[in-house]
Amino acid sequence: MAVAQAPPPAPAAPAPAPGAPAPEPVTRELQQALAAATQRFQAMDSAGVLANVSDGYRNGPFTKTSVREHLLTMFALYDTVRARVRVDEVRLVNGRAWVYSTGEITGRLRGIGAWTTVLSWEREPEVAQREGSVWKLIGPGA
Repeated sequence: MAVAQAPPPAPAAPAPAPGAPAPEPVTRELQQALAAATQRFQAMDSAGVLANVSDGYRNGPFTKTSVREHLLTMFALYDTVRARVRVDEVRLVNGRAWVYSTGEITGRLRGIGAWTTVLSWEREPEVAQREGSVWKLIGPGA
C-alpha cells in the first residue's frame, strides 16, 4: 500500500542583507582601500595591513592583536602570499559599511615551495567605518 507524502518544504530564501545599497563613490573608496590593503598583504607588510584595521576590531574571538599574530605566523610559514578578493556587495547600516566579499588567500610554503590555500570564503560580511578620512575594519562584533 502506497502512502502519499507531502513534498519537502522549499528551502527558505536567504534573509535580505541589512541596510541600504552603498552609493557608488563609497563602494569605490572601499574597493580602493581593499586594493591597497591587498598590496600590503602581498608585500608581507603586517603594519601596512593593520593600518586598515581599527584598534577596536572584533570578529568573534579575533581582535586586532590576534590578527597581527596570525599575519606574523603566515609570513613566517610562507615565503610568498597572494590574496584574491572580490567585493560582492556593500551596504550601509547606521553609517557603517557592510562589505560582502568572496576570496581566497594562498601561500607558498617556505623551504618546500608548494602552494596551498590558506583561507577561502564566499560572500562573507566584514564591517568597516570611517576613522578620520579612512575606512577601517571594525568587524561585525564591534
